[in-house]
Amino acid sequence: MSVSLRIALRYFFSYSKQTVINRINAIALLVVVVAAAALMIVLSAFAGLKDFGLAFTQSLNPTYRVIPAEGKTLQIDSIVLGQIGQIKGVSKVVPVVEEKIFMSFEEKNQVGYLKGVGPDYTNVVPADSLIVVGQWPVFEQAKAVVGYGTAVVLGLGVFDFDAALQLTFPKQEKQGLFKSPSMQTASVYVVGLYQVSEDLDNKYVFTDLQFAHDFLGLHKNQYTALEIASDQTSLRVTLEEKIEALLEQPVVVEDQQTMNAAFYKMLNTENLAVYLIFTLVMIVALFNVIGALIMMRLDKRPQARVLLAMGLLPQQLQKIFFILGGLLSGIGGVLGIFVAVLLILIQQNAPFLYVPGTRLPYPVMLQLQDIALVLLTVVVFGGAASWWATQDVAKSAREIYTKE
Repeated sequence: MSVSLRIALRYFFSYSKQTVINRINAIALLVVVVAAAALMIVLSAFAGLKDFGLAFTQSLNPTYRVIPAEGKTLQIDSIVLGQIGQIKGVSKVVPVVEEKIFMSFEEKNQVGYLKGVGPDYTNVVPADSLIVVGQWPVFEQAKAVVGYGTAVVLGLGVFDFDAALQLTFPKQEKQGLFKSPSMQTASVYVVGLYQVSEDLDNKYVFTDLQFAHDFLGLHKNQYTALEIASDQTSLRVTLEEKIEALLEQPVVVEDQQTMNAAFYKMLNTENLAVYLIFTLVMIVALFNVIGALIMMRLDKRPQARVLLAMGLLPQQLQKIFFILGGLLSGIGGVLGIFVAVLLILIQQNAPFLYVPGTRLPYPVMLQLQDIALVLLTVVVFGGAASWWATQDVAKSAREIYTKE
């Protein structure tokens, strides 16, 4: 153990004769503990909210989605579909048809997406578990499931077979040398409402796959996407290569993050903003460390004279106070993280905070990367604060010795 470290540890764990110095040091340590705990708790709370939000957003998304790299449809027969299902890591694969449409009901209108699915669709995406009113049917030609938001906007009811939801799709028809759009319309009866999130509740209309084929004018083996269930989240590149070989056409395989790119980007931006805001709080807290170091320098001036007379180098004296600053910020940071982890574990196992207006425990998630990030933040900014407060110690050491 170096001389500077031993002296710094002695100064840190010993009481000063000046009560005000002890109080300043205690306050500086407490402020760092609170700032580090606050940063850790906020990061964990945001991670919990992120996981909570993604659980809803991903509930209507498969593990992987295969879409054509060019054009709008994939040509897939039952033999190729079976071969894709046998790829290692693929639990289940289903074809779907999805297209943007126009919905109308009793002079109310909304744009959404028609999604034609088969009976095996719920083995890939558990959409039937999201039904809040009505039921997820064994689809027939004129039955549909819509989002709760769509039902509110259009005033739709469930099992109202006297009032049908009108779907409209601009279909391109060739007349001679030219293509002209014609409006393809169809009526469906709503038998169920799903509820996930505000955006998704206004997006999809689920219908029978055959109905979607007929309505959109697609051939039997034409699909807009394949949706794949898998317990492995690192198959994207492998799947893309193997499916391209089977289909003999370029495809793009999307994972959960790609399918929700905008949502992930928003979450990452918010996470960065929260971190920067509370890092600013940490920086403000470390000004107390600077003040404590300055007061300790003044308090230890007589001892500094003795140490210099005994042969301690000015650089070593500077190192003593730098280590003191590091101990204040480092120990404060570790204690703050310990307090935060304790509170997070209590919230996870015996919740004491709830989402306002509900009995839903406020979600938190303890992550090692958050602990590492808080430690790194404390070390970097604590080191910077200690350096700033002690940068002139070596320069003034000789002056202190001469005057005293």
